[in-house]
Amino acid sequence: MNSYQAVAYFPKLAPGFSLGVACNDDEILGIDFLAPRAGQAPKTLLAKEAVRQIRAYLEDPDFVFGLPLAPAGTHFQRRVWNGIAAIPRGRTRSYGELARQLASAPRAVGGACGANPYPLVVPCHRVIAADGSLGGFARERGGLLLEIKRWLLGHERR
Repeated sequence: MNSYQAVAYFPKLAPGFSLGVACNDDEILGIDFLAPRAGQAPKTLLAKEAVRQIRAYLEDPDFVFGLPLAPAGTHFQRRVWNGIAAIPRGRTRSYGELARQLASAPRAVGGACGANPYPLVVPCHRVIAADGSLGGFARERGGLLLEIKRWLLGHERR
């Protein structure tokens, strides 16, 4: 996404990244992890609320999001995202564990994780490889996004 109604950047809370928020007046359409960049003031009331909730989560990993999310994804992806949303803060599940729970395959679960348009709200960073390594994140196997995943897991284990 490149048309954001807000960019959240809180360098003292999460120095390694920004978040782009795409929404209309009624629903969040997507949230993207971005390289650190200056914040962009919210253009809508919902974008302002999304930034408020992102800040609340960065200040307190126990914060529970309550944003209206636009319907997205296939039926299978939504099942995976619901499974991800049920993983408690500070805990992880492997792609294989989630796949067994959903009677699916780890690779399919990984694909659904990578297609998640609502990171943080649907905490796909809590899904890791069977050997305990991070696996991928947002369809990436390294770089900034994997560093963000590492940071988020550490943030939630406080």
